[in-house]
Amino acid sequence: MDTTGYAVTAHGLGKRYGRSWALRGFDLEVPTGSVCGLLGPNGAGKTTAVRVLTTLLRADEGTARVAGHDVAAEGDAVRRSIGLVGQNAAVDEVLSGRQNLEMFGRLYHLGARRAAARADELLERFRLADTGRKPVSAYSGGMRRRLDLAASMILSPPVLFLDEPTVGLDPRGRNEVWSAVRALVEGDTTVLLTTQYLEEADQLADRISVVDSGRVIAEGTPEELKSRLGGDRLDVVLHDDAALDGAADLVGRVVGARPGTEADTRRISVGVTDRVAALTEVARALEEHGIAVEDLALRRPTLDEVFLHLTGGGDGRDERDERVEESR
Repeated sequence: MDTTGYAVTAHGLGKRYGRSWALRGFDLEVPTGSVCGLLGPNGAGKTTAVRVLTTLLRADEGTARVAGHDVAAEGDAVRRSIGLVGQNAAVDEVLSGRQNLEMFGRLYHLGARRAAARADELLERFRLADTGRKPVSAYSGGMRRRLDLAASMILSPPVLFLDEPTVGLDPRGRNEVWSAVRALVEGDTTVLLTTQYLEEADQLADRISVVDSGRVIAEGTPEELKSRLGGDRLDVVLHDDAALDGAADLVGRVVGARPGTEADTRRISVGVTDRVAALTEVARALEEHGIAVEDLALRRPTLDEVFLHLTGGGDGRDERDERVEESR
């Protein structure tokens, strides 16, 4: 495989636990200086893929290269070239933010003076300078994750792996982490991001790879993936939920496609090709039949809809089971 211009490549990766394959035929190419989002249902193989690419697991099949180094044959070189932020914060809550970063610097064999200087640089870069001397136990969730990101950048690795970096954070904390990730990419860091938050992938990723049953089943930019659902969507929100079934049948006849319905929101949604004509004709038909409407709008498909369309909702296997298998 030609790896020119790619920070991460994988070809035919397979990882087996007993008789079950967590990865099978997993292919991936991440251009240098980009953000690649790995999306997939629980147990799809996202965490296993990250563990293989970061040398925490050895693949049973296939090949992979990270920052130009073979994952299987050049593990030390790979580890020197990457940062890894897992699902749980790896910082000491008793120490201050600055002390945590100094400790990580010393663990990376930086001298005391250089470790202190690097800690100050990273606290400033991740907007933690004002709180750097406070114990981490006083930090918010978003601040802890930013400190985690800072610790992963002690040696300025060219490739950063983020495994569910905002899990459990409130919207403010998620936005803080997103801003930090964007700043890293502006500095030419390549990011491989696994997430179950579709909005997160839409906000951050240049390209998305959808993973299911241990392999990539679709990839492209967020807009390219959305276009697979056939262009625009027409949403109708009714005033009375009793009219939902009849209105859905009417909308379906007008646009020539079967719409979906959401009873709790009184919403009808359907894909359309001629957006203006569909909007006009549906509005006229609903008015003629005396169906009261609260909202009528055109929109682009969401990544949530793409995700469900491609994966069918997943197999329900919990990601925790995957982590248990990986620890064997």
